Amino acid sequence: MKNLKGKVVIVTGSSRGIGQEVAVLLAENGAKIIVNHSNSAEEAQDTVNKIVQNGGDAIVIKADVSKREEVTTLFDQAIKAFGKVDVLVNNAGIMFSKMLKDNTQDEFTRLFDVNVRGIFNTLQEANLKLADNGNIINFSSSTAKLMFPTYSLYSASKAAVEQITKVFSKEIGRGISVNAIAPGATATELFLNGKSQETIDKLSAMNAFNRLAEPIDIAKVVLFLASDDSKWISGQVIGANGALV
Repeated sequence: MKNLKGKVVIVTGSSRGIGQEVAVLLAENGAKIIVNHSNSAEEAQDTVNKIVQNGGDAIVIKADVSKREEVTTLFDQAIKAFGKVDVLVNNAGIMFSKMLKDNTQDEFTRLFDVNVRGIFNTLQEANLKLADNGNIINFSSSTAKLMFPTYSLYSASKAAVEQITKVFSKEIGRGISVNAIAPGATATELFLNGKSQETIDKLSAMNAFNRLAEPIDIAKVVLFLASDDSKWISGQVIGANGALV
């Protein structure tokens, strides 16, 4: 099944983890992929290689989503390469896990620059440059609905993403749907880094399936949201968390 045949998709932060899984799966379903990264060229090229080896079409474009001028270049280069952009997947993000009192001013700024300003920048570009009847999928997090200690700033940034998603879905028009996906605990390098096995087991036990999500679990939901099959869904936050919350 080629749900995305002929569609051009930008996947921000797709050099590793969930973003890489999303890029590969969407390519398997017919999409041409722009693999975006900000500082991991080798991993981004690895994502492209996986796609090409499977018979897909993809290119790498470096851009820091927190910098508007680089986001403008990202869209312009994508359109130059493939003629259009149909789908935007805003996966790029960073996470600090600290008690609120221990976060620095610089950490606050960096977190909101990437997680919130990054979405702001890409949506402003998409407002002008995404093709009619396109799809936008922003990444939130199920932590926005949980009161996990040490996640206050990260959760706040993702709550901002959810509100931007809902309002922007009513602003953009042109038949473009705008949704957010909110994964729960997922077995990625970003998530697992620094966590003990005890913590991982505890988090796994909090959902209905007694395991962490795998990146492919999240990528399959993104595939649906990126396809025309999801067209009547817009302005929504889809929890992909195994009944965690």
